[in-house]
Amino acid sequence: MLPLHMRREEFDPHPELTGLLRQEGLVRVPTLFGGPDAWLVTRYDEVRDVLRDTETFSNARSMELRLPELPEPTPEEKAQMSAGAMLMMDPPEHTRLRRMLTPEFTMRRIRRLEPRVTEIVHDHLDAMEAKGSPADLVTDFALPVPSLVICELLGVPYEDRVAFQERTATIMDFARTPEERLDAQREARVYMADMVARHHASPGDDLLGMLIREHGHDLGVDELIGIGGLLLIAGHETTANMLALGTLALLRHPEQLARLDDHVDGAVEELLRYLSILHAGAAKIATRDVVLSGTTIREGEVVILSLPAANRDPAFVDDPGRLDIGRENLAHVAFGYGAHHCLGAPLARMEMRIAFPALFARFPGLRETDPPAEFRPHHFVYGLTTLPVAW
Repeated sequence: MLPLHMRREEFDPHPELTGLLRQEGLVRVPTLFGGPDAWLVTRYDEVRDVLRDTETFSNARSMELRLPELPEPTPEEKAQMSAGAMLMMDPPEHTRLRRMLTPEFTMRRIRRLEPRVTEIVHDHLDAMEAKGSPADLVTDFALPVPSLVICELLGVPYEDRVAFQERTATIMDFARTPEERLDAQREARVYMADMVARHHASPGDDLLGMLIREHGHDLGVDELIGIGGLLLIAGHETTANMLALGTLALLRHPEQLARLDDHVDGAVEELLRYLSILHAGAAKIATRDVVLSGTTIREGEVVILSLPAANRDPAFVDDPGRLDIGRENLAHVAFGYGAHHCLGAPLARMEMRIAFPALFARFPGLRETDPPAEFRPHHFVYGLTTLPVAW
Protein backbone atom coordinates (compact mmCIF):
# COMPACT_ATOMS: atom_id res chain seq x y z
CA MET A 1 0.00 0.00 0.00
CA LEU A 2 1.18 3.51 -0.77
CA PRO A 3 2.26 5.70 2.16
CA LEU A 4 -0.55 7.98 3.29
CA HIS A 5 1.08 11.13 1.95
CA MET A 6 1.07 9.65 -1.60
CA ARG A 7 -2.54 8.47 -1.68
CA ARG A 8 -4.88 10.25 -4.07
CA GLU A 9 -8.38 9.97 -5.45
CA GLU A 10 -7.84 11.41 -8.91
CA PHE A 11 -7.41 15.18 -8.32
CA ASP A 12 -7.89 15.00 -4.55
CA PRO A 13 -5.71 13.92 -1.65
CA HIS A 14 -7.10 10.83 0.07
CA PRO A 15 -9.84 11.73 2.62
CA GLU A 16 -7.76 10.14 5.39
CA LEU A 17 -4.98 12.60 4.59
CA THR A 18 -7.15 15.73 4.55
CA GLY A 19 -8.91 14.40 7.63
CA LEU A 20 -5.68 14.97 9.55
CA LEU A 21 -6.20 18.71 9.06
CA ARG A 22 -9.00 18.52 11.65
CA GLN A 23 -6.95 16.62 14.23
CA GLU A 24 -4.66 17.97 16.89
CA GLY A 25 -1.03 16.95 16.86
CA LEU A 26 0.97 14.99 14.30
CA VAL A 27 0.78 11.32 13.32
CA ARG A 28 3.54 8.80 12.67
CA VAL A 29 3.28 7.13 9.28
CA PRO A 30 5.20 4.38 7.49
CA THR A 31 7.36 5.34 4.54
CA LEU A 32 8.38 3.34 1.48
CA PHE A 33 10.44 0.13 1.32
CA GLY A 34 10.73 -0.39 5.05
CA GLY A 35 12.40 2.93 5.76
CA PRO A 36 11.95 4.61 9.14
CA ASP A 37 8.52 5.89 10.13
CA ALA A 38 8.07 9.64 9.84
CA TRP A 39 6.08 12.43 11.40
CA LEU A 40 3.56 13.69 8.84
CA VAL A 41 2.87 17.44 8.77
CA THR A 42 -0.29 18.47 6.91
CA ARG A 43 -1.48 21.90 8.05
CA TYR A 44 -0.58 24.90 5.90
CA ASP A 45 0.96 27.09 8.62
CA GLU A 46 3.02 24.24 10.06
CA VAL A 47 4.25 23.10 6.64
CA ARG A 48 5.49 26.64 6.02
CA ASP A 49 7.08 26.76 9.48
CA VAL A 50 9.05 23.59 8.76
CA LEU A 51 10.10 24.78 5.30
CA ARG A 52 11.25 28.09 6.78
CA ASP A 53 13.34 26.55 9.58
CA THR A 54 16.25 24.87 7.81
CA GLU A 55 18.33 24.82 10.98
CA THR A 56 15.86 22.58 12.82
CA PHE A 57 14.62 20.54 9.86
CA SER A 58 17.55 19.45 7.72
CA ASN A 59 17.40 18.33 4.11
CA ALA A 60 21.10 17.45 4.14
CA ARG A 61 20.76 14.95 6.97
CA SER A 62 18.20 13.00 4.97
CA MET A 63 21.21 11.69 3.03
CA GLU A 64 21.76 9.52 6.12
CA LEU A 65 18.60 7.55 5.30
CA ARG A 66 19.30 4.28 3.54
CA LEU A 67 17.01 1.52 2.36
CA PRO A 68 17.92 -1.65 4.28
CA GLU A 69 17.98 -3.88 1.17
CA LEU A 70 20.55 -1.75 -0.66
CA PRO A 71 24.28 -2.01 0.01
CA GLU A 72 26.03 0.76 1.91
CA PRO A 73 27.43 3.24 -0.64
CA THR A 74 31.17 3.80 -0.68
CA PRO A 75 32.52 7.17 0.53
CA GLU A 76 33.14 8.08 -3.12
CA GLU A 77 29.53 7.25 -4.06
CA LYS A 78 28.24 9.28 -1.11
CA ALA A 79 30.30 12.28 -2.21
CA GLN A 80 29.06 11.96 -5.78
CA MET A 81 25.41 11.60 -4.72
CA SER A 82 25.55 14.68 -2.50
CA ALA A 83 27.53 16.95 -4.85
CA GLY A 84 25.25 19.48 -6.50
CA ALA A 85 22.13 17.79 -5.07
CA MET A 86 20.50 21.04 -4.00
CA LEU A 87 17.34 19.39 -2.70
CA MET A 88 19.51 17.48 -0.23
CA MET A 89 21.44 20.51 1.04
CA ASP A 90 21.04 23.08 3.78
CA PRO A 91 22.31 26.65 3.93
CA PRO A 92 24.99 27.91 3.59
CA GLU A 93 26.07 25.27 1.02
CA HIS A 94 22.65 25.35 -0.63
CA THR A 95 22.78 29.15 -0.69
CA ARG A 96 26.17 29.11 -2.43
CA LEU A 97 24.88 27.03 -5.35
CA ARG A 98 21.49 28.71 -5.58
CA ARG A 99 23.16 32.12 -5.83
CA MET A 100 24.99 30.95 -8.97
CA LEU A 101 21.79 29.73 -10.63
CA THR A 102 19.35 32.46 -9.60
CA PRO A 103 20.34 34.98 -12.32
CA GLU A 104 19.26 32.48 -15.00
CA PHE A 105 15.76 32.18 -13.50
CA THR A 106 14.88 35.81 -12.87
CA MET A 107 11.67 37.10 -14.44
CA ARG A 108 13.72 39.28 -16.80
CA ARG A 109 15.68 36.28 -18.12
CA ILE A 110 12.57 34.13 -18.33
CA ARG A 111 10.75 36.77 -20.39
CA ARG A 112 13.51 36.53 -22.96
CA LEU A 113 12.56 32.87 -23.44
CA GLU A 114 8.88 33.62 -23.96
CA PRO A 115 8.98 33.92 -27.79
CA ARG A 116 10.83 30.62 -28.08
CA VAL A 117 8.47 28.84 -25.65
CA THR A 118 5.51 30.20 -27.62
CA GLU A 119 7.08 28.84 -30.81
CA ILE A 120 7.67 25.42 -29.23
CA VAL A 121 4.05 25.25 -28.01
CA HIS A 122 2.62 26.15 -31.40
CA ASP A 123 4.97 23.78 -33.23
CA HIS A 124 3.65 20.89 -31.15
CA LEU A 125 0.05 21.99 -31.63
CA ASP A 126 0.72 22.08 -35.39
CA ALA A 127 2.06 18.53 -35.18
CA MET A 128 -0.97 17.36 -33.18
CA GLU A 129 -3.33 18.95 -35.71
CA ALA A 130 -1.47 17.45 -38.66
CA LYS A 131 -1.46 14.01 -37.05
CA GLY A 132 -5.19 14.30 -36.44
CA SER A 133 -7.69 13.28 -33.81
CA PRO A 134 -7.52 11.35 -31.50
CA ALA A 135 -4.23 11.93 -29.69
CA ASP A 136 -2.52 11.21 -26.40
CA LEU A 137 -2.01 14.63 -24.85
CA VAL A 138 0.83 13.34 -22.64
CA THR A 139 3.05 12.03 -25.42
CA ASP A 140 2.02 14.53 -28.12
CA PHE A 141 2.04 17.77 -26.11
CA ALA A 142 2.45 17.80 -22.34
CA LEU A 143 5.74 15.88 -22.21
CA PRO A 144 7.58 17.12 -25.33
CA VAL A 145 6.98 20.86 -24.76
CA PRO A 146 8.82 21.21 -21.41
CA SER A 147 11.36 18.61 -22.49
CA LEU A 148 12.41 20.73 -25.46
CA VAL A 149 12.42 23.89 -23.35
CA ILE A 150 14.73 22.43 -20.70
CA CYS A 151 16.95 20.80 -23.35
CA GLU A 152 17.53 24.17 -25.00
CA LEU A 153 17.99 25.94 -21.68
CA LEU A 154 20.55 23.43 -20.40
CA GLY A 155 22.24 22.61 -23.69
CA VAL A 156 21.15 18.96 -23.88
CA PRO A 157 20.45 17.38 -27.30
CA TYR A 158 16.71 17.01 -27.82
CA GLU A 159 17.28 13.72 -29.63
CA ASP A 160 18.30 12.27 -26.23
CA ARG A 161 14.86 13.02 -24.77
CA VAL A 162 13.37 9.51 -25.02
CA ALA A 163 16.26 7.98 -23.07
CA PHE A 164 16.30 10.60 -20.32
CA GLN A 165 12.50 10.57 -20.05
CA GLU A 166 12.58 6.80 -19.56
CA ARG A 167 15.32 7.08 -16.93
CA THR A 168 13.42 9.82 -15.13
CA ALA A 169 10.22 7.78 -15.16
CA THR A 170 12.06 4.87 -13.53
CA ILE A 171 13.76 7.05 -10.92
CA MET A 172 10.43 8.65 -9.96
CA ASP A 173 8.36 5.45 -9.95
CA PHE A 174 8.13 3.91 -6.50
CA ALA A 175 6.42 0.86 -7.96
CA ARG A 176 9.84 -0.07 -9.36
CA THR A 177 12.32 -1.87 -7.13
CA PRO A 178 14.95 0.15 -5.27
CA GLU A 179 17.61 -1.59 -7.36
CA GLU A 180 15.95 -0.52 -10.62
CA ARG A 181 15.66 3.06 -9.45
CA LEU A 182 19.27 3.11 -8.28
CA ASP A 183 20.47 1.71 -11.63
CA ALA A 184 18.54 4.45 -13.46
CA GLN A 185 20.10 7.09 -11.21
CA ARG A 186 23.57 5.77 -12.03
CA GLU A 187 22.78 5.76 -15.76
CA ALA A 188 21.49 9.32 -15.50
CA ARG A 189 24.69 10.38 -13.78
CA VAL A 190 26.85 8.80 -16.49
CA TYR A 191 24.81 10.64 -19.13
CA MET A 192 25.14 14.02 -17.39
CA ALA A 193 28.87 13.44 -16.81
CA ASP A 194 29.23 13.13 -20.58
CA MET A 195 27.22 16.35 -21.08
CA VAL A 196 29.43 18.22 -18.60
CA ALA A 197 32.58 16.95 -20.31
CA ARG A 198 31.28 18.19 -23.68
CA HIS A 199 30.46 21.59 -22.25
CA HIS A 200 33.86 21.85 -20.59
CA ALA A 201 35.45 21.28 -23.99
CA SER A 202 33.24 23.91 -25.65
CA PRO A 203 31.08 26.02 -23.30
CA GLY A 204 28.06 27.38 -25.16
CA ASP A 205 25.48 30.05 -24.31
CA ASP A 206 23.26 27.59 -22.47
CA LEU A 207 23.02 27.20 -18.72
CA LEU A 208 25.68 24.49 -18.38
CA GLY A 209 28.04 26.57 -20.49
CA MET A 210 27.34 29.63 -18.36
CA LEU A 211 28.08 27.76 -15.14
CA ILE A 212 31.40 26.54 -16.55
CA ARG A 213 32.43 29.94 -17.92
CA GLU A 214 31.38 32.04 -14.95
CA HIS A 215 31.72 29.63 -12.02
CA GLY A 216 34.04 26.89 -13.24
CA HIS A 217 36.63 27.87 -10.64
CA ASP A 218 34.05 27.44 -7.84
CA LEU A 219 32.21 24.35 -9.08
CA GLY A 220 33.67 20.88 -9.24
CA VAL A 221 32.74 18.41 -11.95
CA ASP A 222 30.58 16.36 -9.58
CA GLU A 223 28.69 19.51 -8.58
CA LEU A 224 28.03 20.37 -12.22
CA ILE A 225 26.80 16.82 -12.85
CA GLY A 226 24.48 17.01 -9.84
CA ILE A 227 23.08 20.41 -10.76
CA GLY A 228 22.61 19.46 -14.41
CA GLY A 229 20.88 16.21 -13.54
CA LEU A 230 18.51 17.89 -11.09
CA LEU A 231 17.55 20.64 -13.53
CA LEU A 232 17.02 18.18 -16.38
CA ILE A 233 14.68 16.00 -14.33
CA ALA A 234 12.82 18.81 -12.57
CA GLY A 235 12.64 20.94 -15.69
CA HIS A 236 10.51 18.54 -17.70
CA GLU A 237 8.88 16.13 -15.25
CA THR A 238 6.96 18.63 -13.12
CA THR A 239 5.72 20.93 -15.87
CA ALA A 240 4.75 18.01 -18.10
CA ASN A 241 2.50 16.58 -15.40
CA MET A 242 0.99 19.98 -14.63
CA LEU A 243 0.12 20.43 -18.31
CA ALA A 244 -1.50 17.00 -18.59
CA LEU A 245 -3.27 16.94 -15.24
CA GLY A 246 -4.24 20.62 -15.52
CA THR A 247 -5.80 20.01 -18.93
CA LEU A 248 -7.83 17.11 -17.55
CA ALA A 249 -8.96 19.20 -14.57
CA LEU A 250 -10.18 21.98 -16.89
CA LEU A 251 -11.95 19.49 -19.16
CA ARG A 252 -13.77 18.05 -16.14
CA HIS A 253 -14.65 21.55 -14.87
CA PRO A 254 -16.10 23.17 -18.02
CA GLU A 255 -17.43 26.15 -16.07
CA GLN A 256 -13.83 26.98 -15.14
CA LEU A 257 -12.53 26.30 -18.65
CA ALA A 258 -15.05 28.84 -19.96
CA ARG A 259 -13.35 31.50 -17.79
CA LEU A 260 -9.78 30.63 -18.84
CA ASP A 261 -9.16 33.50 -21.25
CA ASP A 262 -10.04 36.06 -18.54
CA HIS A 263 -8.15 34.33 -15.72
CA VAL A 264 -5.02 32.76 -17.22
CA ASP A 265 -2.67 33.72 -14.37
CA GLY A 266 -5.29 32.78 -11.80
CA ALA A 267 -5.86 29.45 -13.53
CA VAL A 268 -2.16 28.59 -13.35
CA GLU A 269 -1.97 29.38 -9.63
CA GLU A 270 -5.22 27.65 -8.77
CA LEU A 271 -4.27 24.53 -10.72
CA LEU A 272 -0.93 24.46 -8.90
CA ARG A 273 -2.76 24.63 -5.57
CA TYR A 274 -5.61 22.30 -6.48
CA LEU A 275 -3.45 19.58 -8.03
CA SER A 276 -0.25 19.87 -5.93
CA ILE A 277 1.60 17.33 -8.05
CA LEU A 278 4.49 16.99 -5.59
CA HIS A 279 3.31 14.74 -2.77
CA ALA A 280 6.02 16.13 -0.52
CA GLY A 281 9.36 17.83 -0.71
CA ALA A 282 12.54 16.14 0.42
CA ALA A 283 12.28 14.23 3.68
CA LYS A 284 13.74 16.19 6.58
CA ILE A 285 15.58 15.16 9.71
CA ALA A 286 15.12 17.03 12.99
CA THR A 287 18.44 18.39 14.22
CA ARG A 288 17.14 18.92 17.77
CA ASP A 289 14.12 18.08 19.89
CA VAL A 290 11.29 20.37 18.83
CA VAL A 291 7.57 20.72 19.54
CA LEU A 292 5.30 21.12 16.54
CA SER A 293 1.51 21.14 16.78
CA GLY A 294 1.79 19.97 20.39
CA THR A 295 3.86 16.93 19.36
CA THR A 296 7.49 16.43 20.39
CA ILE A 297 9.73 15.49 17.49
CA ARG A 298 13.03 14.05 18.70
CA GLU A 299 16.43 14.82 17.23
CA GLY A 300 17.14 12.42 14.35
CA GLU A 301 13.48 11.65 13.56
CA VAL A 302 12.12 11.94 10.02
CA VAL A 303 9.57 14.59 9.02
CA ILE A 304 7.47 14.51 5.82
CA LEU A 305 5.39 17.44 4.61
CA SER A 306 2.14 16.85 2.70
CA LEU A 307 1.94 19.66 0.16
CA PRO A 308 -1.47 18.56 -1.23
CA ALA A 309 -2.99 18.55 2.26
CA ALA A 310 -1.48 21.95 3.11
CA ASN A 311 -2.89 23.42 -0.10
CA ARG A 312 -6.33 22.02 0.79
CA ASP A 313 -6.25 23.39 4.36
CA PRO A 314 -9.47 25.38 5.02
CA ALA A 315 -7.42 27.62 7.32
CA PHE A 316 -5.50 28.67 4.19
CA VAL A 317 -8.27 28.87 1.56
CA ASP A 318 -12.07 28.81 1.60
CA ASP A 319 -13.80 25.75 0.16
CA PRO A 320 -10.43 24.14 -0.63
CA GLY A 321 -11.86 21.17 -2.54
CA ARG A 322 -13.39 23.44 -5.19
CA LEU A 323 -11.46 24.43 -8.32
CA ASP A 324 -11.92 28.20 -8.77
CA ILE A 325 -9.57 29.95 -11.19
CA GLY A 326 -10.84 33.33 -10.04
CA ARG A 327 -9.14 33.09 -6.65
CA GLU A 328 -6.64 35.84 -5.91
CA ASN A 329 -3.41 36.11 -3.91
CA LEU A 330 -2.86 32.38 -3.57
CA ALA A 331 0.29 31.89 -1.50
CA HIS A 332 0.23 28.12 -2.06
CA VAL A 333 3.12 25.79 -1.29
CA ALA A 334 3.05 23.82 -4.55
CA PHE A 335 6.55 25.19 -5.27
CA GLY A 336 7.64 24.83 -1.66
CA TYR A 337 8.56 27.79 0.50
CA GLY A 338 11.61 29.47 1.97
CA ALA A 339 15.16 28.54 1.04
CA HIS A 340 14.03 25.60 -1.12
CA HIS A 341 11.28 27.42 -3.02
CA CYS A 342 11.46 26.04 -6.56
CA LEU A 343 14.10 27.88 -8.55
CA GLY A 344 12.34 27.10 -11.83
CA ALA A 345 8.92 28.39 -10.72
CA PRO A 346 8.97 31.42 -13.08
CA LEU A 347 9.78 29.18 -16.04
CA ALA A 348 7.09 26.63 -15.16
CA ARG A 349 4.50 29.38 -14.73
CA MET A 350 5.42 30.91 -18.06
CA GLU A 351 5.15 27.59 -19.88
CA MET A 352 1.70 26.92 -18.43
CA ARG A 353 0.53 30.49 -19.05
CA ILE A 354 1.35 30.03 -22.74
CA ALA A 355 0.37 26.39 -23.19
CA PHE A 356 -3.12 26.19 -21.66
CA PRO A 357 -4.75 29.04 -23.65
CA ALA A 358 -2.97 28.00 -26.85
CA LEU A 359 -4.15 24.39 -26.52
CA PHE A 360 -7.81 25.28 -26.01
CA ALA A 361 -7.74 28.02 -28.66
CA ARG A 362 -6.39 25.56 -31.21
CA PHE A 363 -8.81 22.77 -30.23
CA PRO A 364 -11.97 24.41 -28.79
CA GLY A 365 -13.75 21.06 -29.01
CA LEU A 366 -11.06 19.21 -27.04
CA ARG A 367 -12.56 16.40 -25.01
CA GLU A 368 -11.63 13.19 -23.23
CA THR A 369 -11.99 9.98 -25.17
CA ASP A 370 -11.59 6.26 -24.46
CA PRO A 371 -9.75 4.69 -22.79
CA PRO A 372 -9.93 6.90 -19.68
CA ALA A 373 -6.93 8.92 -18.54
CA GLU A 374 -4.48 6.84 -16.53
CA PHE A 375 -3.32 8.33 -13.23
CA ARG A 376 0.09 7.41 -11.77
CA PRO A 377 -0.07 7.42 -7.96
CA HIS A 378 3.24 5.59 -7.39
CA HIS A 379 5.38 8.41 -8.76
CA PHE A 380 7.24 11.03 -6.77
CA VAL A 381 5.56 13.55 -9.10
CA TYR A 382 1.84 12.85 -9.38
CA GLY A 383 0.29 13.02 -12.81
CA LEU A 384 -0.95 11.04 -15.78
CA THR A 385 0.59 8.25 -17.79
CA THR A 386 -1.85 8.80 -20.65
CA LEU A 387 -4.59 11.28 -21.53
CA PRO A 388 -6.50 10.23 -24.68
CA VAL A 389 -8.24 13.25 -26.24
CA ALA A 390 -10.19 14.06 -29.38
CA TRP A 391 -11.50 17.22 -31.04
